[in-house]
Amino acid sequence: MFWNDTIESMPVADLKKSQLKKLKETVAGAYEQVPFYRRKLDELNVHPNDIQRLEDVAKLPFTVKNDLRDNYPFGLCAVPLKDVVRVHASSGTTGKPITGPYTESDLDNWSECMARNLFAAGVREDDIVQNAYGYGLFTGGFGFHQGAAKLRCTLVPTSSGLTERQITLMKDFGATVLFSTPSYALTIAERAEELKVDIRSLPLRVGVFGAEPWTIAMRNEIEERMGIKAMESYGLTELSGPGVAFDCIEQNGLHINEDHFLAEVVDPVTFEPLPLGEKGELVFTSLQKQAMPILRYRTKDITRFIKEPCSCGRTLLKMEKLSGRTDDMLIISGVNVFPSQIESLLLEIPEVEPQYRLVVRKKGYLDQLVVQVEGKKDVYDAGPEKRLQVESKVAGHIRGMMGISIEVNLVEPKFIARSEGKALRVVDERPRHLR
Repeated sequence: MFWNDTIESMPVADLKKSQLKKLKETVAGAYEQVPFYRRKLDELNVHPNDIQRLEDVAKLPFTVKNDLRDNYPFGLCAVPLKDVVRVHASSGTTGKPITGPYTESDLDNWSECMARNLFAAGVREDDIVQNAYGYGLFTGGFGFHQGAAKLRCTLVPTSSGLTERQITLMKDFGATVLFSTPSYALTIAERAEELKVDIRSLPLRVGVFGAEPWTIAMRNEIEERMGIKAMESYGLTELSGPGVAFDCIEQNGLHINEDHFLAEVVDPVTFEPLPLGEKGELVFTSLQKQAMPILRYRTKDITRFIKEPCSCGRTLLKMEKLSGRTDDMLIISGVNVFPSQIESLLLEIPEVEPQYRLVVRKKGYLDQLVVQVEGKKDVYDAGPEKRLQVESKVAGHIRGMMGISIEVNLVEPKFIARSEGKALRVVDERPRHLR
């Protein structure tokens, strides 16, 4: 059993007192050990002694992704490299990678956060866990591995890819828990159906998914296709990896590991802190990271905090399931559109598969959105007239719910490339200078 009652059920007033103590220590350490933060704080005329209340976090400078890239690889490191025992990094597909150095204490804390996450999802010591996250510089594989090891589960480190082999091992080893991205879980379910393997009849009972945005509609799709409980893990390479926030049995918001991460929601335009319950951009300050403390990291994720107490008994603050990212938002016919909104609507159409791609093009002076979505085999094979009928149905549903007119292309099954990690949902074909 793994339940840190001291932290997870701590009275809120005591938790806030502990957070303030750790916040003061973090700011002081960043000021003394990281030249970047000393310069940023001096520019704002803020000194560590100015942090006397939790609300004073708003005095601190924001950190954005480019700050981490500009200080690549170890410019934000607060300890000598001899004290760094591991380094992870993002893919770096849009620039220099984001590096995440860890001390031994950082790894212990990360394992603790992941163990809480997995226990809350229903994972137990006697489970056989198949870890289909990629191992390597990406934090997913090792993060989930460490959490399951702390719970003393039987670990099967398959890593991502080789989908048929994943299914074979799932059967042969009797896996009861699956770790992967949600899109890869659907890829596994789809391939199992093609191989005439009934995943629902296997011992598999829980999946813990993360690393990419996914909707409640997709969660329902995974649960239905695989016959499991689909739980969520939220995290970022910049903060340590998965385990920053997690589902509990309520599946109504994600508990934040508040002893390690101080969370804010700010207005994405003015960057002013918003009252509890209002939706905005999620911001985190690390509270216990030694190797690379982070002050007010702008995640670009959109959410709100949930006021109501949770029936699971945890007093840790909950945040709503992410509704999108500020950098994923499209403006179509003057309407703000998030890919997650389109996904939810597509999954309400029985004639299509949960495999789609949003293509943004320029049509004159306006942005045009084309939704490519796979039709179910019997629907697609029924011919052009049926396909046109479904395309019209999808476009009408989106227009009716969101007030935008889009083009829909019903494509053949397997047209959209399957993902073994994060799915590519948006393809921007606009000339770069017109985006």
